[in-house]
Amino acid sequence: MRLGTSSPLKHNSPEEWASNQVKLGCKTVVFPVQSNEPEQKIIAYKDAAEKAGLTIAEVGIWRNALSSDDDERKANMDYCVNQLRLADFLNARCAVNVAGAFGPRWDGGYKANFSDEAWKTTVSMVREIIDRANVKNTYFTLEPMPWMIPTGPLEYVRLLETVERDRFAVHMDIINMTNSAERYFNAEEFVDECAEVLGKHIKSCHIKDVHLGEKYTLRLEECGPGDGEFPLRHYVEKMNEIDPEMPVILEHLDTDEQYLKYLKTLKEILHGLY
Repeated sequence: MRLGTSSPLKHNSPEEWASNQVKLGCKTVVFPVQSNEPEQKIIAYKDAAEKAGLTIAEVGIWRNALSSDDDERKANMDYCVNQLRLADFLNARCAVNVAGAFGPRWDGGYKANFSDEAWKTTVSMVREIIDRANVKNTYFTLEPMPWMIPTGPLEYVRLLETVERDRFAVHMDIINMTNSAERYFNAEEFVDECAEVLGKHIKSCHIKDVHLGEKYTLRLEECGPGDGEFPLRHYVEKMNEIDPEMPVILEHLDTDEQYLKYLKTLKEILHGLY
């Protein structure tokens, strides 16, 4: 596996950015430049990563391509296409987004997210992005979420089969799919299920942790590695079995200091695997 973080950390040049990642022991990165930025800047960061031996795990999108506002939806769809084309230019493992939400918060949980309309619109959205981008060197992926399509491995398989596009693949976020007591308490079995069902389709992974709160009702709280109870080593072992070059990206921390702290903890948990 190739360990990385979603943070570019503070830096003053592409070369310093790449050097900082290598010094931390990272072997893969999330690309820190967007498709709407100058081409010269994109190329400079691409070259810096290549010279440092860093693979590009993913290009993030993080826009609601299912927005109810026509202008916003069109702009977001165009951005999805351009980010996927950027990933193709970079030879990134994937471009990643969430499916989108049927409500005011772009990544929020709503009843309508689980409607037949949501399913059909999501399938259509994925097809359009892939068809318009026409990529050859990367994949479009959706990060699973607790409250939007797809919420689990079997639902993801159904989506893959329904979309029917070779350039549609899987972005693995096991914590986002840990959305029930059953999955929390049977975490290793859930990891095994995901690996068995989705294995060959997985292009990149996020890693964090989850903690079960003591107050009622069920409260599953995302947290940094080591602050929860998830079997992170087992998770990474399974992803490594699928692909020894699999990116494993630490994410959702607020400061560079937190990334440094939890990356150190993660290395201790994964000792001997990276």
